[in-house]
Amino acid sequence: MLLIALGCAGCSFRMGETYAAMKDDDVTGSITPVAQREDVPTESDLAFARTAASDVLTRGGRDASQPWENPKTGARGSVTPLASAYTSEGRICRDFLASYVRGQSETWLQGEACRGEKGRWEIRALRPWKRS
Repeated sequence: MLLIALGCAGCSFRMGETYAAMKDDDVTGSITPVAQREDVPTESDLAFARTAASDVLTRGGRDASQPWENPKTGARGSVTPLASAYTSEGRICRDFLASYVRGQSETWLQGEACRGEKGRWEIRALRPWKRS
């Protein structure tokens, strides 16, 4: 009888009970949240930069830039096409440079976009700019 009592004395759970779920910004006493680095773009920041790149390349203007901003993270920047279009793998492509500003940090991203089958610019690459 003692074994049965000890076996049942552990955790208990009742059907229908609701427990609070943790959110991404909740902090527990044992785990320190990892802070998002300001110099590394989030995926949502990159989505805004890609959209701006596609827009400025579609307009096709010379010496044009397209600003972008992510209201959720506060990140912002602009996208500027570089040089002229060229052909790569049978597609018309263009390189661009994008600024990335968040908080006190400013970095640069380099990208490549090519025209897709429907004529829209598709971003093939967007990565940290490496000076040569």
